[in-house]
Amino acid sequence: MKKVELDGRALALEEIVAVAVDGCEVAIGVGAYPRIEASRRVVEELLARGETAYGINTGFGKLSDVRIAPDELEALQRNLVRSHSCGVGEPLPEDEVRAMLLLRANVLTKGLSGVRPVVVETLAAMLNARVHPVVPARGSVGASGDLAPLAHLALGMMGEGEVLFQGERMAAATALERAGIAPLRPGAKEGLALLNGTQAMCAVGGLALARALRVVELFDVAGAMSLEALRGTPAAFDARIHAARPHAGQMAAADHLRFLLEDSEIRESHRHNDPRVQDAYCLRCMPQVHGAARGALMHVREVIEIESGAATDNPLIFADGAEIISGGNFHGAPLALALDYAAIALTDLMSISERRIDRLINPDINEGLPAFLSPHAGVSSGLMIAHVAAAALLNEAKVLAHPASVDSVPTSGGKEDHVSMGMTAALKLRQIVANAEHALAIELMAAAQGLEYRLPLKPAREVGRAAAAVREVVAPLTEDRVLAGDIERLAGEIREGGFDGWRG
Repeated sequence: MKKVELDGRALALEEIVAVAVDGCEVAIGVGAYPRIEASRRVVEELLARGETAYGINTGFGKLSDVRIAPDELEALQRNLVRSHSCGVGEPLPEDEVRAMLLLRANVLTKGLSGVRPVVVETLAAMLNARVHPVVPARGSVGASGDLAPLAHLALGMMGEGEVLFQGERMAAATALERAGIAPLRPGAKEGLALLNGTQAMCAVGGLALARALRVVELFDVAGAMSLEALRGTPAAFDARIHAARPHAGQMAAADHLRFLLEDSEIRESHRHNDPRVQDAYCLRCMPQVHGAARGALMHVREVIEIESGAATDNPLIFADGAEIISGGNFHGAPLALALDYAAIALTDLMSISERRIDRLINPDINEGLPAFLSPHAGVSSGLMIAHVAAAALLNEAKVLAHPASVDSVPTSGGKEDHVSMGMTAALKLRQIVANAEHALAIELMAAAQGLEYRLPLKPAREVGRAAAAVREVVAPLTEDRVLAGDIERLAGEIREGGFDGWRG
């Protein structure tokens, strides 16, 4: 697998996934070194002149007015990392930690942080050797960046705390020694440069977004399968309708649905003798709803990719002019708002999907399909409780979709008096995506079961391919059985990209 070169540019979401999930290695671009070294010289020259600059030879936050003696600068940076390593909760998965390492290394190569090359080299070496610090998931308010999560990352770089190495949890010092990586001794500014940043929320949110982008297209597939099982009409997907309201996501969803529903025997069987005038909204309005979710997620993708190449620590070091300027790029508002937007979009997809599941199983509205899609309704409950599970997943997503970004709790003695809660937004999105994968699995299972009752009529070609792919994972329901394993297997295939071949 080709290495991803780090040079401070914005990374494509696919590159983040390649490193974080697929294990692709990284390399530092040769052009990054002059920038890194130039910004470091500005720091060292300031120290040599005996001048004062925040975070280099001062305390932090409320303690920024405290001047630190030259012989205490290394202790200042080391203590900063230790004192901020107070995250709580379950550890982040290794892929999210890998994304944090990648993103932190990449933005440091921009040469605006005043660190030595060894800092970036240590991050890259840990990625390539698969030394992954144990990073608790909770403890960031997303204001001066993701301080606690990034502190745990830096702690591992220093050979302190714990890491996962070759599948085993161990002391960081032991793992670094086995991997042949020297523990980092952070110099002036370097501890702060590692802690100030949005890389935890960007990592968690970015990987959740990658999964969400897969899901949004598969909801089109599930919706097309449901429409066929319910003997619906694709007339509402006519390109002229959507050209009259030319949102890009809506037009893309309509185009995808038209493609999925071509050449259908089921459609032809009722084209000229159907008393219904139009379908319910959950079928007819799929382009509008699925398309709006597409648009939201594409906006979030843009935000994530911009952030992947953004300098988000403080102060920033501008070698041209040898200036050190304090600002607020560490504030997570851009990500927090975007990740909340994604959470709302995914929840709305789950909402319309749940309505389609209900139409498939409800004998009052399911166009002649058996009650609850059961071959022996009464003796057997069929997919009755699978729908209940989808409703429960939707309820949880609705609760989690409340935006984290509208909250703020002042911290650091009032110095950090407005915070983003971006990490909360990222963690919530991750859970909503997992719920959406399971809800999608339930609709796929229900729609495939509905199509069984339309035989010998064949569905549209692509819908038939999709149903066949579902059947490779889940057998038809001929009598009641435990469905939990079926749902989990389908959700797992969705999450791992097993259905990508027929999402269109």
